[in-house]
Amino acid sequence: MTERSGYPYGIAAYLCWGLFPLFFRALDSSGPFEIVAHRAAWSFAFSLALVLILRQWSKIRQVFRTPRIAWSLALAGFLVTVNWTLYVWAVNSGHTLDAAMGYFINPLVSALLAVLVLRESLTPTQWVAFGFGAAAVVVLIVGYGSVPYFAIGLAISFGLYGLVKKRVGGSVGALPGFAVETGAVLPIALGYLTYLAVTGGQTATSSPGQFALLVIAGPVTALPLLLFAAAASRLPLAAVGMLQYMTPIMQFLIGWLVFSEPLPPERLAGFVLVWLALVIFTFDALRSARRNQRLLRAARDV
Repeated sequence: MTERSGYPYGIAAYLCWGLFPLFFRALDSSGPFEIVAHRAAWSFAFSLALVLILRQWSKIRQVFRTPRIAWSLALAGFLVTVNWTLYVWAVNSGHTLDAAMGYFINPLVSALLAVLVLRESLTPTQWVAFGFGAAAVVVLIVGYGSVPYFAIGLAISFGLYGLVKKRVGGSVGALPGFAVETGAVLPIALGYLTYLAVTGGQTATSSPGQFALLVIAGPVTALPLLLFAAAASRLPLAAVGMLQYMTPIMQFLIGWLVFSEPLPPERLAGFVLVWLALVIFTFDALRSARRNQRLLRAARDV
């Protein structure tokens, strides 16, 4: 598997995620909880079908032979469901720019979680980047006049999801892991959909098109994850880190240019500070990656 072959997978994955606002806005006649319940249920059905087709059932059984991994994936499932809910809620309530902000600051939140939980250390340059990210939040609160709840919630929930997945490590493949994660929240999703059906609050059957879109939410959710897994196994971590900014950039442009969400100077100032933080953070990460590669080559030559 060559490095070059990984770029099409990575670009395709981040393009799909970047276009998510358009897809979920098409479902805005349904509430965010109903959309996410369908998303979880059909994602599980789709991933389970792939598990059976690709004959990976043995890998599912391996997960449940290790309770620690099984419980970790269940926790990851709940965290990503919280993230999905906040995201759909943000997009369909006119806060796509806040969602983009959340995914811009996610690398900074992940780095902070690594320091607090994994006892990793940040370089002085990375601390400077984190300071600019914190300043962006302060600017949005003071200058724009509101706390960016969606941005902070999305960054923290996805950061915690990544932390849990990191603790699991590479012991579980992307597809079996996703099947277990969505399976963990399936009872809640089905329970909520049953409640909506009994109380007459469900919108899935309001039109064939609406139902079709809700069903498609399953593969639409799963496929980018599988593409990302293929890219991550072929590309250096630094390359994956650079590609990930495609998604919030696309979301930012969709929120601003397509959905016409307001971008006053105060909000723009917050984005500029975050972008500056990411430039500093990414530069330091690339510099560290090159230094580690030089040390590795020197060790091999000894």
